[in-house]
Amino acid sequence: MAKDILVEIGLEELPARFVNDAEKQLLNKTKDWFNNSRISFSSIESFSTPRRLAVLVKDAAEEQTSLEEEVKGPALTIAQDEDGNWTKAAAGFTKGQGKTVDDIYTKDVKGKTYIFVKKQIIGKSTHELLPAFGDIVTSIQFPKNMRWAEQSLRYARPVRWIAALFGNEVIPFEVAGVKSDNLTYGHRFLGEMVTLTVPADYEHTLENEYVIVNSEKRRQIIKDGLERAETAYGFKIPEDEPLLQEVCNLVEYPTVFVGSFDQSYLKLPPDVLITSMKEHQRYFPVKSKNGELLPYFVGVRNGDDYALGTVVRGNEKVLRARLSDAQFFFEEDQKQSIDYYLEKLERIVFQEKLGTIGDKVRRITAITQELSQWLDLDQETQRNTVRAAEICKFDLPTNMVNEFTNLQGIIGETYARNAGEKQAVARAVAEHYMPVQADGQLPETAEGAIVSVADKLDTIVGCIATGLIPSGSQDPYGLRRQATGVLKILKTYNWHITVDSLIRLAEQQYGNLDLESAEKEKARAEIEQFFSHRFTYLLKESAIEADVIQAVLYNGIGVIPYMVAKAENLSQERNNPEFKPVQEALVRVLNLAGKTDQTTVSRSVFETDSEEKLYETYLTVKKSYDRANKKQAAGEALRQLGKLSQPIHEFFDHNMVMADDASIRHNRLALINHIAASIYDYADLSAIEWKQHF
Repeated sequence: MAKDILVEIGLEELPARFVNDAEKQLLNKTKDWFNNSRISFSSIESFSTPRRLAVLVKDAAEEQTSLEEEVKGPALTIAQDEDGNWTKAAAGFTKGQGKTVDDIYTKDVKGKTYIFVKKQIIGKSTHELLPAFGDIVTSIQFPKNMRWAEQSLRYARPVRWIAALFGNEVIPFEVAGVKSDNLTYGHRFLGEMVTLTVPADYEHTLENEYVIVNSEKRRQIIKDGLERAETAYGFKIPEDEPLLQEVCNLVEYPTVFVGSFDQSYLKLPPDVLITSMKEHQRYFPVKSKNGELLPYFVGVRNGDDYALGTVVRGNEKVLRARLSDAQFFFEEDQKQSIDYYLEKLERIVFQEKLGTIGDKVRRITAITQELSQWLDLDQETQRNTVRAAEICKFDLPTNMVNEFTNLQGIIGETYARNAGEKQAVARAVAEHYMPVQADGQLPETAEGAIVSVADKLDTIVGCIATGLIPSGSQDPYGLRRQATGVLKILKTYNWHITVDSLIRLAEQQYGNLDLESAEKEKARAEIEQFFSHRFTYLLKESAIEADVIQAVLYNGIGVIPYMVAKAENLSQERNNPEFKPVQEALVRVLNLAGKTDQTTVSRSVFETDSEEKLYETYLTVKKSYDRANKKQAAGEALRQLGKLSQPIHEFFDHNMVMADDASIRHNRLALINHIAASIYDYADLSAIEWKQHF
């Protein structure tokens, strides 16, 4: 008879960002364990709150499914002697499987006969296996772990109780000194300890104790509450999925409420108000239907609606204190000039070996000036870009950024505008931090993009040159994210500048670094490799195959938009049957390239028309290819190389490349080397695993 199984892990409050993944792990690990243990079931459902992770298995079988397994033994030539009697090898094999020689049968495997037996693996009872479920509990991984009391287990938070039932029986196991039982606990303040007797009643039982264990149901309750608030007050609550999910994982019994704050605080920058509400208090900001911020907020209480008015007033008081501080910081900051804050940067250390933030700003400005000239910007844009670079970090010493660190750049834009800076300059101050995440928004203005690249290049080159190379999950300066940002900006803005030239430009700003020549070369190689790895990551994100990525990186990392276009073209042609003759011809050339150092081709040594034709075609194609390559037209460049296909096939059909005559052999190899040089200039096509078409 099938029974339901319930396992609940009771914990001290988990960080909200841990809950979803932990629930997913518990669900998947439970499914895998039951499948691998051959215990059938009808369904598995998972639950989570800040204080618990749980799984309910419906209709679990009372014993494992029995198996009949075929076991392969030694070859028949070993298992039988010349007289057809079973040898000791056969007898030993069958005894080891709990069988006798009478159970042997034979089968051919790849033309050779082997002996086999079939053995039954009788399923154990589920009750006997379930205590091993404790291993699933301890195997859940968290971003950060802790130890407590005398326990050796490292877990996100201390385990306080375990409820584990198979039907109405307790599943006996222990985790971190906590023994499983049939007890669970309701809401920390509103609920009580409860004895569980029927696993299927778990959700309903805890709801009576003010705990909504189904995270989707809890989330929907919050959404419904937000919609009711919008209807009742006539305002708009902007959709914010990350905040909604976080709040859902902060409460066990959600009740939505609406609070307000003094309208005078709306004079503060909107981002300050939103940050105060969202980041500090986990409130939902409120806007009018025209998109203007209103002096209201929506919060979610972890409890029922008892004395909700008191709760609202308490939350209003907390927010009022935060906004009062923000107003004070804002007004105090406005009393000083940009130059005042720039001078302060001279006393803030960026990195011990790389100097102060002031030093960094000067390097960023120098890189920006050079980049602006490379990109041939108009004079006005150049001036705006350089000015943005000069003041890009001025907001770091302000009181507001000290209090709201995630508003760096955003506060800079507001203060720059208030100080009379041009709109383009102020906007670039905010945008130069973009993207703030690997998949974040890129700068929208040329000024912001240039200063962003300059800032990130300075950080990457300086850190790696001083040995601060990311390893594993350790990347304190966010170099991976910054390198990804640089590459995305280069691609999006279609800058035809090589990554190598950008690296060298940034290196020039570090002339004061005490590095030997060999160390500089090593650092440059590490920086180039670092960018290559990030470029590989970006192409893989775009579904470019690994072999195609290897092919386009043959000459190192160059002009990003051109390399991306090459990769996209080769990825498309990789599976194109019409490209097969071209691929075969070009790869055949690459396979023979390098057989000699000869590069001089002499027409007088040609023996056949096919040699002459290939050489003439190559000379024509080379000019067309070079023009396409100069324009960085990836598709056209590959099309020009494809024109060599037919002459190459004819050349190999009518000529022995490795001729006995040394002069003829060297001349043919020299021709192949010339053609291969153009192919390699595009990509190493031999690295691609071309799809076979039959």
